[in-house]
Amino acid sequence: MWRRPFRGLTLGIISVVSLIAFEASAVHTAMPAAAHALDGIPLYAYAFSGYFTASLFAMALSGEWCDRKGPLVPLFTGVAAFGGGLVISGAARDMWTFVGGRAVQGIGGGLVIVALYVVVGRAYPERLRPAVMASFSAAWVLPVIVGPLVAGTVTESLGWRWVFLAIPVLVLLPLTVMLPALRRLPENGGRTAAVNRRRVLLALAVAAGAGLLQYAGQDRSAAAVLPAAAGLALLVPSVLRLLPRGTFRAGRGLPSVVLLRGLAAGSFLGAETFVPLMLVTERGLPVTLAGLALTGGGLTWALGSYTQSRPRLEPHRERLMQLGMALMAVAIAGPALALLDGLPGWAPWTLVAASWAVGGFGMGLTISSASVLLLRLSKPEEAGSNSASLQVSDALGNIVLVGLSGMLFVGLGGGSVTAGAHTAGVATGAAAGTGTSHAPAFAAVYLTMAAVALAGAWVATRLSPRTEARTESGGFP
Repeated sequence: MWRRPFRGLTLGIISVVSLIAFEASAVHTAMPAAAHALDGIPLYAYAFSGYFTASLFAMALSGEWCDRKGPLVPLFTGVAAFGGGLVISGAARDMWTFVGGRAVQGIGGGLVIVALYVVVGRAYPERLRPAVMASFSAAWVLPVIVGPLVAGTVTESLGWRWVFLAIPVLVLLPLTVMLPALRRLPENGGRTAAVNRRRVLLALAVAAGAGLLQYAGQDRSAAAVLPAAAGLALLVPSVLRLLPRGTFRAGRGLPSVVLLRGLAAGSFLGAETFVPLMLVTERGLPVTLAGLALTGGGLTWALGSYTQSRPRLEPHRERLMQLGMALMAVAIAGPALALLDGLPGWAPWTLVAASWAVGGFGMGLTISSASVLLLRLSKPEEAGSNSASLQVSDALGNIVLVGLSGMLFVGLGGGSVTAGAHTAGVATGAAAGTGTSHAPAFAAVYLTMAAVALAGAWVATRLSPRTEARTESGGFP
């Protein structure tokens, strides 16, 4: 993939993914300080799920856009929106504006990631695709090493806003690198002029329904029944029509690939979202050190992705994904142990860092393999819509499971974390004092997400499209 005619395109793809990776690692590090400064700890989960709610709609739009018009315009539009959202969040004066900026970022990210999958499907032969998918993960290595350190240093010395406001400068490089290579992409002879508006509207309904459900889940008043009912009415029928038939009963082949992607991404992010906050508020660590606990996960994610790309392991891809989900379940439960009283000094940080290294390897095995399987099971003219389905499942899993994590956290008293004696830890990273512990709220998040990952290990047994399974009907029984 580094030889002509792929060299320029490969470099451009890695540049774009590296930008997204740096933003993700930096935001995770700066988020506790941003939420504290904006008095937004009760809305902490929204800052993450808002991104994925908006990206879910953008992914479906990007899939249709790419199939009909090619990936060039949605890719560049997405990069521009991504940078604009960072500026909005960095300039926010209240938490809801901050969440709105994250939603604009999500629109950009959704457009970009589906367009990149379509680029891979069109530009590279099948024998190179596992290596290209591995490069997606490899592109995270440097950002996850540098991101937490840079973001933590900037947050503690200049303020959290500069973490968001400085990143858009990096947008210019990927745009410059990718444009010549993208213009040489082969045309898709099956393109049509019209976008499937029905699919785009379904994605919009899913995003709106997921947002209403999360809002209702964190409002414990009787009035929350109305947005919850409206959210379900929008979400359930729309998502059943948006994803491949049989997805929610783990139908063999493509439906299970799509379902597994959502379970893997959502369970990992649902736990990861609350790791830095837990280390800062419960263990009194500085934001830089808390962010660095996640660094090992990015490195081993790249290692896991590289491992699945080896040609000799191709016949064992489904088993690799089962192993990946099992490793994730063990890793996600690890931070719950860091909440135990009596752990010496560095033990909580070390335990979390080791757990995330194991979980990252599992994610690398699973996520990259799911992308390879999806492209293998897709016709060329359906690569865009099927890639969008994979990313929609990814985003929906993130929305639902991060939302569930937020509900558990707030429902068990975690939303009042700034009222306790650990407030100083959020602001300055000072050692936690003696006060009310919110350990049960954090533990509920980690153990629930570990159970979801275990369910994903079972779904990974149904990835092979056996002949007798191809006649199965879709939907719920």
